[in-house]
Amino acid sequence: MKPVFNVVFFMAAFCCLSTKLYADTPLTNETKVNNTAEVTDSSRAIKGINLIGKLTQGALITGKVEKGLSIFLNDTAVKLDPEGNFVIGFGRDADLQQVLTLKSQDLTLFRKEIMLSKREYKIQRVEGVPKKMVNPDPSKTARIQSDALLVRTARKNNLELNYFLQDFVRPLDAPITGVYGSQRFYNGTPKRPHFGLDYAAPVGTIIYAPASGVVTLNHDDMYYSGGTLIIDHGYGVSSTFLHLSELLVKKGDKIAQGDVIAKVGRGGRATGPHLDWRINWFDVRIDPQLVLERYQ
Repeated sequence: MKPVFNVVFFMAAFCCLSTKLYADTPLTNETKVNNTAEVTDSSRAIKGINLIGKLTQGALITGKVEKGLSIFLNDTAVKLDPEGNFVIGFGRDADLQQVLTLKSQDLTLFRKEIMLSKREYKIQRVEGVPKKMVNPDPSKTARIQSDALLVRTARKNNLELNYFLQDFVRPLDAPITGVYGSQRFYNGTPKRPHFGLDYAAPVGTIIYAPASGVVTLNHDDMYYSGGTLIIDHGYGVSSTFLHLSELLVKKGDKIAQGDVIAKVGRGGRATGPHLDWRINWFDVRIDPQLVLERYQ
């Protein structure tokens, strides 16, 4: 059995519902307990909610609550699957203080502040990028905006698939040349941070599905990302694959983890052949490396 990073959030025993809020110290990513441990304190029997993942900026966190209960992140309801599983995500520069609330109908059982650890990000300078990819001609604006709308629309899906619970695997075995969160300078010009993992590999290298899902977007040639593919893993979690030379699946296809889905390319804003793999929770950009490490 793989070791699991677990964070236990305490609530009153389900048989004694209460609206009282319990004050205690913020929970950080350094607090870990055994997955099956039953936790008690001097005053009451309490039950834990296990969260899998590191509490830090850029993290994807999964968890589970008892049936009949609901959970809120910063007062926004989080959708549960039929078994009570859920997923939440925190962006690159997410506020360090977050609030989880557990409810039964309209009764608040528990409200908990959690503290994320702050991350420091690298600076990456990329030279040799064609000028048109750094400062596009205004005539390309409509195309760029259309591409962005297609991607945003695909990432808005809230499909009832629980593949987000799978132990994600690398989409290919190749050196990592770019990491999540790094501030990018193209030909000396500062641009948006990088939000994926870059794998350097020759054009035509096979790419495999890191987890199961459904294809929600396939596009042969977007302006910045070339061949682009999005696979939805359920409940807002999706993988995006950029700079592809060939797409081997089409929109609507059901994909199993490990299936061949595409080939590495160098289209769009790229100085060499590579795969840029990204993960989102809706519009929140997640660090793929942290997703790969969730069960380690």
